[in-house]
Amino acid sequence: MNDLEFLDCAEKLLLAVEQGCDRINDESDADIDAQRAGGMVTLSFPNRTQIVINLQRPLHEVWLAAKAGGFHFRYDADQACWLDTKGEGEFFACLSRYASQQSNMPLTFSA
Repeated sequence: MNDLEFLDCAEKLLLAVEQGCDRINDESDADIDAQRAGGMVTLSFPNRTQIVINLQRPLHEVWLAAKAGGFHFRYDADQACWLDTKGEGEFFACLSRYASQQSNMPLTFSA
């Protein structure tokens, strides 16, 4: 994957996260505040916890920081998804799990 391909895929991921927050807020009482600054999206929950997702351009990775820890994801072209570099799973499944834990309600994000 070259730099332009990474940026294209990574920008789609960040947009999907933002749109997921909008959808979740419309459909539930989650009240997630999503703030974007360049290649970073910060999700803030009513209990004052946060999830931070940011692009690591030189490494072609997306990093996710949550109460559960820090996770690095790389795009897998064969599976057409972002996978954790240590085998924790697909990005949106992980984000859904960690956001659900931090909000104390079931939340689902998708690509």
